[in-house]
Amino acid sequence: MPVKFSIIGGAGFRAQYFLRIVQALPDRFQICGMVVRDETKGRTMEAEWGVTTYRSLEQLLINESPDFVVVSVSGSAGLDYLLKLAEEGIPALSETPPASDLQGLELLYDKLTVTGARIQVAEQYQFHPIQEARLALIQSGRLGKITEATVSISHLYHGVSLIRRMLGVTFEEVQIRGMRFEAQWVNGPTRSGPPTEDKLIPLQRDLAWLDFGDRLGIYDFTKDQHRSWIRSNHLSVRGERGEIFDNRVLIQQGISNPLPLELKRINKGEWENPEGYYLKGISCGEQLLYDNPFAPGRLYDDEIAIASCLQKMADYASGGPAFYSLSDASQDHYLGMMIERAIATGEMITTTRQRWA
Repeated sequence: MPVKFSIIGGAGFRAQYFLRIVQALPDRFQICGMVVRDETKGRTMEAEWGVTTYRSLEQLLINESPDFVVVSVSGSAGLDYLLKLAEEGIPALSETPPASDLQGLELLYDKLTVTGARIQVAEQYQFHPIQEARLALIQSGRLGKITEATVSISHLYHGVSLIRRMLGVTFEEVQIRGMRFEAQWVNGPTRSGPPTEDKLIPLQRDLAWLDFGDRLGIYDFTKDQHRSWIRSNHLSVRGERGEIFDNRVLIQQGISNPLPLELKRINKGEWENPEGYYLKGISCGEQLLYDNPFAPGRLYDDEIAIASCLQKMADYASGGPAFYSLSDASQDHYLGMMIERAIATGEMITTTRQRWA
């Protein structure tokens, strides 16, 4: 039976990811109603996606029985919905970030912890196929103890979430230094789509060093870099016995036995392969580090990652393990805000242990 879930805020940009995933994987997932407050937008969604929409959560719960609900609205608007779902005993998958500021994170944690709410947060970057492969290699122990991670992939809490996962840190205190470099670059794609003219625009490159004592995280991001046609994403991890540098892997086995490897995507449907075009997995030497659980669905990497959030949320709702808790989401957003402060002030920021830790 497919997993049944509902969406609150179904007319937004992020919500349409979930709709595309359901459309591509109807045997795995099913939309069980959407809350779209604007009636005109709701009717448009019904016509375009073939879903049922409601104007309120109360209407949806009278008519539908979802396994869980995706709350895809802003942090400030999401609290009331999360509290209502907690009262009803319905698990919720919240969008990132779960609140807009530190006070909001504290309020969210205090109110929802008291109610015993079952909440996870849809932070998908750790579930991108390449990140899953890198994490599998780290967890194999072949790199030894990990001491450094450089992440130049996405902004603030997304980047921090990858730094923490690659380094294996939890809620430790950290010293943060930051800086901003300003220049120009040619405008490229944004969330709204490709550029409409060729022109130079201001560039702001933010860098931060997160010193956890025995481990170092380096944050490096330029706005819209992850959509740019002329800037590459980058991630490197260094351990005692080797490193991952993007897709290149270097491991030293013994005194004089260096082993160069590569993280290689395995795609079906290339050349004369008749199996259809999709990602099969990612290998490293003779080992398959990542096996796409949604093959042969035609999803790109970000959709695969969000589909992983949905599947893990379904497992969590039925009694399985947590995969990205409200505490983790709050910590990543808190560190992201501290990076912003370090960049703005030029001062070294020392974080403090927060209540969710």
